[in-house]
Amino acid sequence: MFEYEQRIRTEELIRDAESYRRARDARRAGREAAHDARTTRRSTPRPGTEEPDIEDHGTRRRTRRFRLPRTA
Repeated sequence: MFEYEQRIRTEELIRDAESYRRARDARRAGREAAHDARTTRRSTPRPGTEEPDIEDHGTRRRTRRFRLPRTA
């Protein structure tokens, strides 16, 4: 009986380890996808946000855009 219980316990431990590994991999994949989405969004300019090119040969100063500080 002891060997049977030991085998069952071993199988339970293996199942728990596999489910933990799957959950860990899913969390990691989610983090990587979120990171990729952030970097993709940051690297591609949105339409309409480009500064208009003014041919004034440096006589006009470029307007400064007001930016709020990013929160952590």
